Amino acid sequence: MSLRVFLLCVVLSTHSSLSQAQQTGENDSTVVYPADYFTEWAPITAQDMLSRIPGQEDSGPRGGGGGPGGNPASGGRGLGSGSGGTEILVNGKRTAGKNNATSSLLSSIAASQVREIQIIRGTSADLDVRGSAQVVNVVLFEELASSSIAYEARMEYVHDDTIQPNASLSLSGQDGGFNYLLGYERRSGYRHSLANESSVLGDFSPNDQVLENRTQDQPTDELTANLGFELGSNSSIRLNALYAVNDGDTNVDRVTTDLTTTPPSYLVENEVIPQDRTNWELGGDYELSLNNGDRFKLLAIANEDDRINTRRRFQIFPDDSRELNLYLNTDSVTQERIVRSSYTTDLFDSQSIEFGIERAQTILDSRLRLGTLSSTGTPSAEHGGLTPVNVANANSRVEEIRYEPFAIHNWQINPQMTLETTLVYETSEITQTGDVSNKRDFDFVKPKFDLRYDVTQAFQLRGTIEHIVNQLSFSDFVASNDEEDEDSNTIAGNKNLRQQTQWRYSLNTEYRFADDIGVVNAEFFYADHSDVIDFIDLSTGPDDLRSARGNIGDGTEYGTNINASIRMDMIGLPNLLVSPGLNLQVSEVTDPFLGIERRFRLYQRGRFTFTFRHDIPQWRANWGMQYFDRTDGGMFAYDVTDFEFAVGEPRVNFFAEHIDSRGLTYRLDIGAITDGTQCRERWRYEGHIASTPLKELEYRCTHTGVETSLRINGTF
Repeated sequence: MSLRVFLLCVVLSTHSSLSQAQQTGENDSTVVYPADYFTEWAPITAQDMLSRIPGQEDSGPRGGGGGPGGNPASGGRGLGSGSGGTEILVNGKRTAGKNNATSSLLSSIAASQVREIQIIRGTSADLDVRGSAQVVNVVLFEELASSSIAYEARMEYVHDDTIQPNASLSLSGQDGGFNYLLGYERRSGYRHSLANESSVLGDFSPNDQVLENRTQDQPTDELTANLGFELGSNSSIRLNALYAVNDGDTNVDRVTTDLTTTPPSYLVENEVIPQDRTNWELGGDYELSLNNGDRFKLLAIANEDDRINTRRRFQIFPDDSRELNLYLNTDSVTQERIVRSSYTTDLFDSQSIEFGIERAQTILDSRLRLGTLSSTGTPSAEHGGLTPVNVANANSRVEEIRYEPFAIHNWQINPQMTLETTLVYETSEITQTGDVSNKRDFDFVKPKFDLRYDVTQAFQLRGTIEHIVNQLSFSDFVASNDEEDEDSNTIAGNKNLRQQTQWRYSLNTEYRFADDIGVVNAEFFYADHSDVIDFIDLSTGPDDLRSARGNIGDGTEYGTNINASIRMDMIGLPNLLVSPGLNLQVSEVTDPFLGIERRFRLYQRGRFTFTFRHDIPQWRANWGMQYFDRTDGGMFAYDVTDFEFAVGEPRVNFFAEHIDSRGLTYRLDIGAITDGTQCRERWRYEGHIASTPLKELEYRCTHTGVETSLRINGTF
């Protein structure tokens, strides 16, 4: 078949009438996609359905916890009143969890169970989340009894000729007032990268070359459970559980060629880094609706993350003997306990208020042991048989008790305009014990105003003003492993960190084209930051140069995000969904080492994305590509003795799917087709960056190579 005939067949096969157009719900801000809208694409899961909606194919929802989620040691603590991004609900409810989020469950829900998908652009007291730019509500059929099993088998092939198996299995269903979703997933966690580094001395004469081969093999086994019980016509309870084990090794082979000697000399090293990690989460959510329409909600979550990481570095000699010269062990346990309750009532026909309180306890127990090869000192078995090195703040316990009473007022000013006003008072106590002792109290008032105006049914304006308090990362309080710099090994902790805060102003415009052709939105934002967190100087003298994360002063940030998602009906391809996106942004803060005005640490100047999905219903197939490229030249990082900037090649991904007559989906993914090489240039100085000459200039590039996977999934 000639190329011309093939292309003609593709065009003819896709030039079909579009599925049933979107419907508008009772609220003009809500767009409803009924199940039969997706029929021609033969979706298998709820995620397949969502990916066909313009503006949602790459929305990247943050989950159903209503907050940042993630590891609380890294700043993702508590729930908050809303993430500001896209939230996912199932039957109007969020998951009673953070790490086990609703967004990850959509691939386990069979498309046959979905009655409709709602895109909720307005605000309402009836929503289970607040403060989100958009809410996606997946509504399931209310059958008396139904169940479905979803499964997936995946083989991953990476560029070092390694093949890794992955699999997942889930059971979902409902029986009267009881619904459930049980899942198991096995992820290989295999990664391979090759790094090349070359450096010159301060006079630009050759210094050395480094070749590093890194292999990470850390498979994850994860069990999840989500249960829902309708206790009656006016009350319900949801339970959530997660248990995961992530054990494995990272192996690093490194060859350093010293170009300052004649002939060049070689240093061959090998690192073995085993990791043992387990994490679990339990959550419960109770809701009671009273006869007068008021609602009471109670949510409780507990989670724990245990990690042990041991780094051993060996020097390999020509006779293949080896000598241990570095031992670095990090052991941390992070625990979180959250209780949140609220009561919602109508003040008037067009106004309601929700008030409540959240209490969160977060604890990080962190221990670090460093041993080096030394001719002096006494070797220790606890330090791998090497000489212990005293690391400041290596053993600490950090605990935060935080209370957040809040009130959320929702006012339907008129049929086209809503105003949601949030007032949160945060009070917390952070205590640190162990190698250092410190206790501090913090108090913040956090108002937020969210005004939405539906100029027409298609055109919406949204303006927000918000005082944001960024939560502290507990890992910055204690000494930790420096994975980015072989010359430093550890990063110091800082017991005096304060929260970074900002007043953020944003204006968002969204236009939805008629007949479901697509959607375009543009956001413009400006933020005034206080107590910006970056590296600060903790040096005690020229012979003791040290730095740690700290507060460097005030800063500003502004920019725009422009996104579109358009069906190419104008060229006769209604099933070709094209989605470009552009981010442009600027930030400014005073550098504490040089006193210059610069961007925030590793702050991107901008980013361009372009994705498309082309469905061919007659062939029961679809394919597409993703292009990601950031604007290079502005990602700088400054420290006491060096600074660096990062650049990178664009990343291009390709996928193709076919669904057979039995409902099995075969999907081929090829990632990083263009290699996606990421490079870093680091300038090291003889001493302090502000007062000493250049010592060394390093240029390092890391390649991960093409990533290929083949997956088969289905439901029954």
